[in-house]
Amino acid sequence: MRRNYCSQEVLPFTAMVVAECLTVGLTTIYKAAVLKGLSYHIFMTYSYALSAILILPLAFIFHRKQTLPPFTFLVLGKFCLLGVLGFISQSLGYSGISYSNPTLAAALCNITPATTFILAVLLRVEKLNFKATSGQAKIVGTLVSIGGALVAVLYEGHVLISAHRKNKLNSPLFSTNYELSSANTSAQSNWILGGVLLSASYVFLSLWDTAQAKFVREYPAEFILVFFYNLSSCIISLPVGFYFEPNLTAWKLTADVRLYSILYSGIIGSGFGTMVRTWGLRVKGPVYVALFKPLSIAIAAILGVSFLGDDLYLGSVVGSVIISMGFYTVIWGKGKEEVDDYDVGSLSHDAAEAPLLTSHIVSIKR
Repeated sequence: MRRNYCSQEVLPFTAMVVAECLTVGLTTIYKAAVLKGLSYHIFMTYSYALSAILILPLAFIFHRKQTLPPFTFLVLGKFCLLGVLGFISQSLGYSGISYSNPTLAAALCNITPATTFILAVLLRVEKLNFKATSGQAKIVGTLVSIGGALVAVLYEGHVLISAHRKNKLNSPLFSTNYELSSANTSAQSNWILGGVLLSASYVFLSLWDTAQAKFVREYPAEFILVFFYNLSSCIISLPVGFYFEPNLTAWKLTADVRLYSILYSGIIGSGFGTMVRTWGLRVKGPVYVALFKPLSIAIAAILGVSFLGDDLYLGSVVGSVIISMGFYTVIWGKGKEEVDDYDVGSLSHDAAEAPLLTSHIVSIKR
């Protein structure tokens, strides 16, 4: 019983939190690379190619003995569709970050749970029973999580921890004139365009999550799916990248933050992060995975205090608490839904095994 609880609840929760921590780190190092002169077209092409190369042998190792459905052109087409959706989402997202900054990206990700929830219900990937307590808990928890994230963004409050330290991005790794000052960032960024691009990116991310949750259940082989996703995204991004960056000199990388950002994205982002996300989509569904997006605001606040020397404000703490309450509510609702489904399945199984007894009980009730 304890082992089942750990594998079904604790492990997915921990994996999603780790994935969001890595995502916050990715957006930060990517912004530093952009300010160093790296084009997001080049960044994406190299990242997809590196991830595909690394995942190919893992797909062979982990799935060579697994009995899988036939690999048809329809299955390949679905994987390519994921590549198209992922490419569009990441293109819009990285372009939006280049016009703004990671803080705005973390703030606007609040729309992901709502859009994913709506799409998952419409496409029947996620069940929703308005009359059941579990369905009501999932709705309330989603709204509470989004509200908590908005509180963390819109309400600053008093300074709880003042970190009077130099920015740690001044290390040789990040020697890119990368300033986190809101005044300098606002002067260099087009916030309206960045916000529009980021919002569109998260809508496509919701489509990607919902479609991938459906496909991975039809073809339960995460490594194969992620390999073809990265391969198809690389095939799409390569001609697009050469169209926007025809100068071959721009494709040459030196050992600075630009190279490090691509290695981080290829290994951790498009590789490990996508694997964890795909596994979570198969195990828990798209709504569960999307609910961890607002958590990036709390993670960004913690990492900012710990590593960047940022101040910790009351709004971040209050928002984090509210987000945690929303998480608990949704997880409780999904857990209750699974228990109810199990009880119904057990009753149906018992009825099938003892039809005479069932009919006798029904006749007595009559």
